[in-house]
Amino acid sequence: MQIEGIGDHIAERVPARCIAHVESIPGEPARFAGLHVLLPDLLEGWLAREGIQLYTHQAETIEAVRAKRDVVITTPTASGKTLAFTLPVLEILADEPEATALYLYPSKALANDQLQVLQSLGAAAGLDPRPAIYDGDTPAARRPGIRATARILLSNPYELHQILPWHAKWHRFLSGLRVVVVDEAHRYRSVFGAHIALLLRRLLRVCRHHGGDPVFVLSTATLANPREFARLLTGRPAVLVEESGAPQSPREFVFYNPVAGGGQSTLTEAKRLFVDCVGQGLQTLCFTSSRKAAEMIGAWAREEVADPSLVATYRAGYLAGERREIEQGLREGRLRGVVSTNALELGIDVGGLDAVVIAGYPGSISATWQRAGRAGRTGRPSLAVLVANEGPLDQYYMRHPDAFFGRPHERACLDPENPEVLAGHLLCAAAELPLTLSDRVLFGKRFDALLEPLARHHLLRGTPYGHVYCGPGRAVSAVDLAGGTDDRFTVVTDGRLLETLDRTHAYREAHPGAILLHQHGTYRITSIDLETRECTAEPAEVDYLTAPLFSTAIIPGTVDLEARLGSLIVRTGEVTVLQDYPAFCTRRYGETIGVHPLDLPPLSFETVGCWWTFPAGVLEALRLSGHDPAGALHGAEHAVIACLPLHLLCEPGDTGGFSTISLSMAGDPGDGCPAICIYDAAAGGTGIAREASEHLITILSTARTLVADCPCEDGCPSCIYSPRCGNDNQPLDKDGSVAVLDAVLGIASTP
Repeated sequence: MQIEGIGDHIAERVPARCIAHVESIPGEPARFAGLHVLLPDLLEGWLAREGIQLYTHQAETIEAVRAKRDVVITTPTASGKTLAFTLPVLEILADEPEATALYLYPSKALANDQLQVLQSLGAAAGLDPRPAIYDGDTPAARRPGIRATARILLSNPYELHQILPWHAKWHRFLSGLRVVVVDEAHRYRSVFGAHIALLLRRLLRVCRHHGGDPVFVLSTATLANPREFARLLTGRPAVLVEESGAPQSPREFVFYNPVAGGGQSTLTEAKRLFVDCVGQGLQTLCFTSSRKAAEMIGAWAREEVADPSLVATYRAGYLAGERREIEQGLREGRLRGVVSTNALELGIDVGGLDAVVIAGYPGSISATWQRAGRAGRTGRPSLAVLVANEGPLDQYYMRHPDAFFGRPHERACLDPENPEVLAGHLLCAAAELPLTLSDRVLFGKRFDALLEPLARHHLLRGTPYGHVYCGPGRAVSAVDLAGGTDDRFTVVTDGRLLETLDRTHAYREAHPGAILLHQHGTYRITSIDLETRECTAEPAEVDYLTAPLFSTAIIPGTVDLEARLGSLIVRTGEVTVLQDYPAFCTRRYGETIGVHPLDLPPLSFETVGCWWTFPAGVLEALRLSGHDPAGALHGAEHAVIACLPLHLLCEPGDTGGFSTISLSMAGDPGDGCPAICIYDAAAGGTGIAREASEHLITILSTARTLVADCPCEDGCPSCIYSPRCGNDNQPLDKDGSVAVLDAVLGIASTP
């Protein structure tokens, strides 16, 4: 079937009210550019034989790398970013026999895919860049040879973290390192991003020790703050390349809302659209939010298509050979449909698809376009369908599609000066080379403040050459790049380990009486030992689930920034978060059927938050209007947190919130006033709360629209209900929430 008019075809087969919007995006012609100086003859010859002309953004990237300037490339999916950074790398390698390059990828699958690209390109151009993968799967017998001969190393941050302590063995490679490519850089945000930012600073420090001085090339999805993001990630300014010269094929983008039809679930409707597209002859990729959902849709689809062998499922956890076979099947056209998690959102080459079905909003505009961009790569028209679920982000965009298609992409946040993260990387850096005062430039303003406590705890020792690591074990073993913690609990049954959880998740998912779902089994937690950090479980057959009930309080600390927005004062700074877990509830089919007490000590951690207080008159106005002040504040808090991912690149669990009718701030004019606080959910902070404070009015306005435009009467999961609420979404007052947000916006606009 032709793509043109596919939106009308879909509309004919579903209730009209489910089609929230159809956006027809016209194609764009290619724009080409030449270089000031031609590439080496071998590369120019290869480009001529392949009939390749450089797009404008590719030429711009090449010229920036030639000038030894860092670059951040934010052009769309399938615009040729790999060629943009690989051509200058090959040019450097051709001109400098000792030069090397490092490509960092977030996944092994993507590294394997790019290895094939580099090998093919090198062979076709008559070059020998000697690319090699060096990761956890690399056999020990091959490692010395790779260290001795590879000129382009493909790896990932986790392996680089392990390589740096052994930098002496890598002298040849590090001394010649000219370019570091960080692909899919937008994935490095929040706490994970802080770890990667400090890892890159450690890499740069070691390179300089060996005589290398590489430039960084960041390849990323479109962001609202690419220059700021690049500086946070690498510590250096970067040239921005954002205008794509690649052609864009026409695309129809359908927003499909099953909630409006009051019928089938998101997964059921996504499956139906996927099967319909495959049946119409469109090679189609369906994205899901979880492995389980991918397997379910894949199984359902194979039951309905004429030939089940034409449909496959793709996700992390499959054997490498299985994944390669599926990728090749897509490229060769043998597979007509694949259901995938975000594993295929990355730039793995699967050829030119015709259609993409996205089951549930992926959490950001950037990720949505990344997925939609997997179709239409061959210049043919393409189709993308976003199938909404009942969540607030999905429903906001279903009701306001112009906000999706017209709004800038989200801002990426990370805080490389998070003391909890920085301390660990200072220990790693000291184990690699002595820390000196000159390292302040790399590690920031908290550098001096952290040296003394690390030395006092006998983790660093001063020497004539600087501070060196003297702690037990290897420093890198104590730093988990994924943001994990040593404070982990084990869950065991009959002496067998089921899984491990950090303390917060243990409180929420493995408290006594909790029902734990693990793979295909159901277990009841019978006990938790806080000293040995062991939870005991037993198999259970029950028809209910459990959820913890907890209360949150904050104690404001040092204020780093105080901003006046009209008459509204917004404070940003240190906060201590206190969480008490007095009980848990049992639920059957979403309905609470019982509440049971818990005996657990409270949790606390220090982080960064932003908070604002209201005049006491706001509470009185709410009461006079018949609203519940606590429910109104609580609902407004939920709405603000729900809207954060519309503006900032973050996950639902990255932030927490707190609202109160009387905030305790001794000695402060806001003491005793009603307040709302947003805080980073990770100890030490992630940068999200600080970024939110700078864009608070925009976020509050979006939250107000989200709640006011929701057609429900008393609140629902599409506006003020939160699945993560520790108070079981009690109390909530929807109309009062709108009144609170109106009051805040009014105060902020009053001088």
